Amino acid sequence: MRFFNRITFQTPESVELEFTLAGIGNRALALLIDYTVLAVTLLIFFLTWTVFSTQLFNFFEDLITNAQNLGLWLIAIFLLSAFAIYISYFVFFETLWFGQTPGKRVAKIRVVRDDGRLIGLQQATLRALLRPFDETLFIGAFLIMLGSREKRLGDLAAGTIVIQAQTPTASATLTISEQAKILHEQLVQIADLSSLMPDDFAIIREYLQRRGAMSLKARASLSLKLAEQVVAIINLEKLPEVVTPDIFLEAIYLGYQKPEF
Repeated sequence: MRFFNRITFQTPESVELEFTLAGIGNRALALLIDYTVLAVTLLIFFLTWTVFSTQLFNFFEDLITNAQNLGLWLIAIFLLSAFAIYISYFVFFETLWFGQTPGKRVAKIRVVRDDGRLIGLQQATLRALLRPFDETLFIGAFLIMLGSREKRLGDLAAGTIVIQAQTPTASATLTISEQAKILHEQLVQIADLSSLMPDDFAIIREYLQRRGAMSLKARASLSLKLAEQVVAIINLEKLPEVVTPDIFLEAIYLGYQKPEF
């Protein structure tokens, strides 16, 4: 019996990345945390707006003939602003934190595109705009439980899925050599590591974690191919001398870790 729904992506470098779908439980936990944060934020906004709108209403009450219309406008502005905060919360965090909100970070889950790439502003916005529809009569929850890829309406429209964030396991231990630690200090000075995209880093990390399970021939071939591609991306002329591709990739991993992924 399969307890976890797993999905496999294949990168352009022919590296297979396997992830576990988040599941309704983890997603519910993340949403509960996010809604708690949102509730506190909206409460602060409500109190602030109440004080501001009351003073504004009192100021204009004697200056205009129909103050009731002003009150209706203030209520409409409040509702639109509250909805904007609600949508912006998910869009802001999922875009800035590579598919995670505070709730998703705690629940250790992440939103990615259907091909495994990180989501962007467009995908995050579509998911957020359709969230109210998903939560109407628990439509989203039913779709997640019944679908093979656990997608709600927002995921279907944006082309995204929610996966468990990768955690180190005994079979995927990442070991960094001392030589790589020295090399990475040099690379920071001579190479443009900012050219590396999060997708590039994810592939390097996946290789370093899984290389121990590869045959020597496959490991040598894949590490060289990845290293040559990284050399081109960061504008190096060639691989540093007396350095194996594995050590080079380890150094890149350390160098790219400076801004947290």
